Amino acid sequence: MKIKDIRVAKVEAPLITPFKTALRTVHSIHNIAVYVSSDNGQVGIGEAAPTAVITGETLGSMTHAIEHYIKPAITGLDIEELAHMMQRLETSIYQNISAKAAVDMAIYDLFAQHYRAPLYKLLGGYRKELVTDITISVNNTEQMVKDSVAAVARGFQILKVKVGKDPIGDVERVVAIRQAVGQHITLRVDVNQGWTPKQAVRIIGALEDAGTNIELVELPVHYHDLAGMQYVTANTFTNILADESVFSAKDALTIIEKRAADLINIKLMKTGGIHQAQKICHLAEANDIPCMIGCMLETKISVSAAAHFAASQKNITMVDLDGPSLCLKDPITGGPDFDNARITMTDAVGLGFSI
Repeated sequence: MKIKDIRVAKVEAPLITPFKTALRTVHSIHNIAVYVSSDNGQVGIGEAAPTAVITGETLGSMTHAIEHYIKPAITGLDIEELAHMMQRLETSIYQNISAKAAVDMAIYDLFAQHYRAPLYKLLGGYRKELVTDITISVNNTEQMVKDSVAAVARGFQILKVKVGKDPIGDVERVVAIRQAVGQHITLRVDVNQGWTPKQAVRIIGALEDAGTNIELVELPVHYHDLAGMQYVTANTFTNILADESVFSAKDALTIIEKRAADLINIKLMKTGGIHQAQKICHLAEANDIPCMIGCMLETKISVSAAAHFAASQKNITMVDLDGPSLCLKDPITGGPDFDNARITMTDAVGLGFSI
């Protein structure tokens, strides 16, 4: 089976409520879908999210990279020569990691279709079910409490609480949410680089003293400030999760060597796809560093690819794949079964979509 063509299209989905973090506010998903077709008529699908504030990519740049650099590099290659194809994909153009991720997951979709198996089984098949958290956007305390209670009513037992825009009020927000949802709900705090190292230690310490029982704090300081990450990790009891600090296996190794975080968040949009994500996951596992699988603002297409990867790996111990739960409606049918917090893999081949 050889790659015959690559086609790019838009994929859009309105959000139930605006997605707000310390970095941006988004009302609707506007991504690209990638269709990789083979010479026997089978088609693999992938998706890329333009997150300019994190990866530097836009809809236009991703489309251009795929059509003018990636497509010529891999067209005509045999799907069975997966490692060679991934090397050609990686070297087709510098960076453009989300564009590469979309093509990577479409190739893996085709690869699993070729062998007539669900992708997660070919990648390792560790588990069949995942439980995801759901994001609580940063707002005033009253609104965040309301959103948290509503999420629990939908069946979510893990909340990822966005903070970082107002360090002075962040303790009040998290304490109020904990009081509203009770101690049986797991709380994760995502700062999106919103604090300084000294603020982070002071705020996390206040949350610990208040008995909020936070599972982890994600990227409390600027992603380039590894010394700051070291300082926060060394001076708090709560686990620190590295997100935008880790795009590659080399980045992961730096975090591990410097002891700059306790946990690593893997996102396909940051790694360039499943092939590179596996390297990070295995490196972290070898160093006893648990990983989270996360996503940007993505639809069921790419979140399904992330779910297949997560289901295949023992070292993915935390799941943040709430993209479909944030959308008002799914733009595509098929794939794993997303039932609010619970994600169940099916026996459909590839990623499980009918195209």
